[in-house]
Amino acid sequence: MAIHLHKGFFSTRDEVLEDIKRTGFWPTTLIAPASPELPMHWHDCEVHTYVIAGSTATLDGITGERVAMHTGDKLVIPAGVIHAECATEEDITYIVAVPNPPRFGEFLTLLPPETAPPYTGG
Repeated sequence: MAIHLHKGFFSTRDEVLEDIKRTGFWPTTLIAPASPELPMHWHDCEVHTYVIAGSTATLDGITGERVAMHTGDKLVIPAGVIHAECATEEDITYIVAVPNPPRFGEFLTLLPPETAPPYTGG
């Protein structure tokens, strides 16, 4: 699987912040409203997503597997990996961490699949 799910990775926000501190990444909190499935896309940086509240799933564009995520899980999406966030019927609260501070309006830009770099495994 190109994306990596760590089930039950944390139980407190302090644990999330300690993990982010170890990576040196830049965190932000996102509250995603209920929504239809997003189109397949990729990001130009590695993304760490911590599910703070709610349940959702992500479609791994490499394997076609739907990866279910719940409160306490951490998902790592390597740079360039095609994926899509699945439809949700509830708000989901995340802490999302990326390697560099993003510019306003550029955070997690959805890049089209046809422009993704070749997948090399991992």
